[in-house]
This record gives sequence, structure tokens and C-alpha cells, in this order.
Amino acid sequence: MLKPFSAAMKTALSAIFLISCGVSAEDLQADREPFSGTLLVGNKGEDTLSFINLKTGREVARKTTGPNPHEIAISPDGLTAAVVNYGSDTIDIFEIASHSKIETISLAPNKRPHGIVWLDDGRIIATTEGSNSLTIVSPPVNDSLDRKISAISTGQRGSHMVVISPDKQRAFVTNMGSGTVSVLDLEAMSKVTDLPAGTEPEGMAMTPDGKTLWVADRRSDEMHVFDTANLTKIKTIATGKFPIRVVVSPDGKTVVTSELGDGAIGLFDVQTMESKKQIKISGTQDSGQVTLLFSDDGKRLYAAETGLNRIAEIDMETGKLIGRLPAGKNGDGLGIVADKSKQ
Repeated sequence: MLKPFSAAMKTALSAIFLISCGVSAEDLQADREPFSGTLLVGNKGEDTLSFINLKTGREVARKTTGPNPHEIAISPDGLTAAVVNYGSDTIDIFEIASHSKIETISLAPNKRPHGIVWLDDGRIIATTEGSNSLTIVSPPVNDSLDRKISAISTGQRGSHMVVISPDKQRAFVTNMGSGTVSVLDLEAMSKVTDLPAGTEPEGMAMTPDGKTLWVADRRSDEMHVFDTANLTKIKTIATGKFPIRVVVSPDGKTVVTSELGDGAIGLFDVQTMESKKQIKISGTQDSGQVTLLFSDDGKRLYAAETGLNRIAEIDMETGKLIGRLPAGKNGDGLGIVADKSKQ
């Protein structure tokens, strides 16, 4: 009869597992303070979704998705997550508490979904790069899983990321192949205009007040700031190398870029529209740093080091790296659900 593992043996096996993932136990626990919640990671290199307990820093489940999962959106009630399958025409819906897939939504004939937002009215909105469009998925109809699928063509190439205005009237889509941002009217279901945004715009974010849109041109190492009221460019700001993602802090004061070429994040002041500083994370392009995500309170920032199969956790109050969390192969898209009862 096999004897149960001793505590020492369990610790050793855990360490071996973490090292095989490219993450050491020291990385995971370095200066970490308890933070209750769940971090979701779309592992595009193996078609899975990781569920990470942020209090312990450990992965608690890994589930199969559709092909090439990328961006993640959390439902307004915090109970479910939508994961786009960039290698197909589907979105998977997962129940977060049980780590189980409960639905797969077909977007056909729209293809290669990437950027995604889940609105508080129940609509799921995703870019569909394979058909150069923005696809809108209605909430389930008549308490069933039947959903209405509609789309707006951008008429541009490489429609990749999306943000929605606070009033939910307009969508903004970066078109990497055309060097533009499409402005779409979600009520009229039509395009308003295309804004020139450099050579290869990808990452993009809007301030919480909806007044300014920040778009990173990853080829030119610049960020373009637009006034969303009159759709004019206000300023162009130099960034670090290859800014691939943009996020805004929950308090609306700081814009952060994921600078893949430097293995760093860049911080910019929203009011002055000036660079504040750059913080090195890995310090190398080989880490493949892509997606950024703030915790709800803005105190922590998560950066997907896609090339190293791990997630960096940064204390935004001190600007210091707290530690690193394990992910699957090429973990990229991120979603977070805080356990508000323990905050």
C-alpha cells in the first residue's frame, strides 16, 4: 500500500512543479501580501484557461478552451468570464467559482475574435479581426442560451482591440493593418469615422470620464491622445520600445503602457500628458510582456510575461515587483475578480 506524501515531500514536489513552469517558489512568494481574489489567464500556447488564487499565489485549476484563447472579459456580476478564441469564431463562457465552461458562443460568420468587453447591460462586444468588424452579442433571449449576433464593419485591416465609451454609445477599434482607430456608433450600428493613429496602433485605453483616448503605436514607439468629444488628436507622446498594451488606473490619473521591447511598463500623467517614469519588470524583450491589468482598487498591476509563462505582480504604490505567478504556455489575456468580502 502506498504511503501518503510527507509535508516535506509535498513541498519538494511543489518546488519541482514550479521550476518546470519557469517560476520559482521564491518568485511566487517574494514580498507578497495576502490579496483575496482570482486571476484568470488565457494560455494561448496550449488552449487553456488558468485560475490563480491571488491569496496564495497558486494556480488552482486549468481548463480547456477553444483554439488560441486571448483576451478575457468578466461579467458585470463577477460570476462568469468570457474568453475569446482567436483561432476560431467562438467565445467560451466560464463559471468562475466552479472553473467550468458553461457555454460556447459562435460569432459566425465573424472570425478571429480578439479584444472583448462585457457591458453592464449584458452585451458582449468583441473585435473580429478575421472579418474586420466589431461583433455584438446580446444577452440570452427568453431565459435560454439563444443570443442575437450582429456586427459593424470597420472597413479597415487588422481590427484588433476595442474600448467602449462610458455612455455605451460608441466603440473605438484599433486597426493594426491600416494605422487607424475606427469610431463606431453602437446605436446606429454604423461607422462614424477613422482616426489616423500612426503606423501600427494596437493597445488602447480610455480614461474613466470618457474624455480622452490613449492609443499606442507599437512600431513608432509613440502614444497618441485623442479628445473623444470632437475626435481630434491632442498630443503625441514618446514611449519605450514597442508599446503593445495600454491601461488606465481606476482613479483615472495614470496611463500605463506595456513596453515589450524593454520588458518594462511606462507611466504617464493623464492631466499633464507627460511621461512620469519607466519601471523595469524583466528588463528584456525575451519575456514577451504583453497584457496589463489593474486590480479593482488600483493598488496592483499584473503584467503577462507571455514568453516566460508567468505573470508579474507589481505594487503600484511603491513601483516595486512583488513576485511572479505561474501560468500556462504563453499566458496572455488576463481577467480578475476580487473577493470583496475579504478586502
